Amino acid sequence: MSGRDGGKKKPLKQPKKQAKEMDDEDMAFKQKQKDEQKQMEAMKNKAAGKGPFAGTGIKKSGKK
Repeated sequence: MSGRDGGKKKPLKQPKKQAKEMDDEDMAFKQKQKDEQKQMEAMKNKAAGKGPFAGTGIKKSGKK
């Protein structure tokens, strides 16, 4: 054990990731995901504004 080897070692540098080329199918898939995400957000906002669906329970007629 020499005195200079102590401490944390620096990690080796990783090669940079190459930019992934996207073809038409990938672009269409990404666009479809974005559209679905927007629709989900819109439905969440719409549903948050309303109260409970069936808060009154079973409705009974006035006749006995």
